[in-house]
Amino acid sequence: MRIGIVKDKMKNLKRITFDPNLMGGKPCIRGLRVTAGMIVGLVASGHSNSAILKAYPYLEEEDIREALAYAAWRVEEVELPLETV
Repeated sequence: MRIGIVKDKMKNLKRITFDPNLMGGKPCIRGLRVTAGMIVGLVASGHSNSAILKAYPYLEEEDIREALAYAAWRVEEVELPLETV
C-alpha cells in the first residue's frame, strides 16, 4: 500500500529525475546537474525565484515549484526499521 502512495506522489513530479551517474544519484532537475536540494537551499536562504532563474537561466519557474514540492513530500516520509525475524 505504501509503495503505491509513493509512486502516485512521484508521478506528479515530472521534472525531478534520478540518475546514479549524475550528482551521485541525488534528485535533479530535468536531468541537469542541479539538485532539488540546491534549489530548496537557495529558496530557504532567501533567494527569490527571479534571482534563482537569473543565476541559472536554463531553469524554469516550474523547476523551482517541483523542487519545493519534492522536498515537502520527502519531509513527510517516515522511515521505519525493518523487522527481523
